[in-house]
Amino acid sequence: MMLVLFCSSCVCQLLSVVMPKTREYIEKEADKFIQNTPMPKEYVADTRELFIKMMSHEAYDNPNYQWSLNDFELGSRLGRGKFGRVFIAREKQTGDIVALKTLLKKELVKGRVERQVLREIEIQSHLKHPNILELLTFFHDDFRIYIVLEFAGKGELYKHLKQSPGGHFNEHLSAKYIYQVADALNYCHQNKVIHRDIKPENLLLSIDDDIKLADFGWSVHAPSLRRDTMCGTLDYLPPEMVEGKAYGKYVDNWCLGILCYEFLVGNPPFESKSNNETYKRIQRVDIKYPSHLSTGAIDLISRLLRRTSNNRITLEGVMQHQWVVTNK
Repeated sequence: MMLVLFCSSCVCQLLSVVMPKTREYIEKEADKFIQNTPMPKEYVADTRELFIKMMSHEAYDNPNYQWSLNDFELGSRLGRGKFGRVFIAREKQTGDIVALKTLLKKELVKGRVERQVLREIEIQSHLKHPNILELLTFFHDDFRIYIVLEFAGKGELYKHLKQSPGGHFNEHLSAKYIYQVADALNYCHQNKVIHRDIKPENLLLSIDDDIKLADFGWSVHAPSLRRDTMCGTLDYLPPEMVEGKAYGKYVDNWCLGILCYEFLVGNPPFESKSNNETYKRIQRVDIKYPSHLSTGAIDLISRLLRRTSNNRITLEGVMQHQWVVTNK
């Protein structure tokens, strides 16, 4: 029996007639979405274009099938956020276990993050890598957007980090995870995608204890790989973003260095009592290494946390670094 978690008026009904997704049909759906989703006028054109791209791409294995909430049996809640919730669910036809992310449209509009969510769907649905959480499909009704994601059996890596002895990972586990994140990011960069928000909270673990890079809400498809907007998490921001300069793909390399430090120490290297002090420490690259860190780990972190972005070690270099190769 399906566990009903939403009122009946919020649940889209399974369509009895299968409609082909012609260009005309997709454009009508896009117009309907725009009409039902109030937003500033300057957002309309971009949002409509992104929606059309979403409806056209290969996330639909069968482009003629209309997904609805009736295709899933919902289970317990895995998490909740400002804009919605995530549930474990079972797809009825195959029995596959998935994570179903539900987002309230009115909250997305209120938070002015409509385009961010559409961008997340558009980018993540095209990325296919063993260490990237797969976006399987998506659909929507009058009230919510539903995103169907691969289920990561062990949940947030952040939880495991905080529950580890001393609040940090050992070097072997850290090296394994850093290799997998570097591999996933390298794949993203090859596809002209910058993630921009690497942190433990955005990494999940599969049942086999492998990394699944998630939360592409701040990611961007940038053919030139150059951007100038501020985003991401304060403790992970590189100097070029703190100073409001244009930046490129090497922001992810910097974040990988912060991540490696946090894995091994339990907290990010520039964490301070005030945001202003954190900014200053980032600009100075004022980093202190605890005595328990090995010379190999320090060498890798120092090669990633370079003030000049082009001087940071490449992601291929990270995967081939002696400390990573020896410990993973």
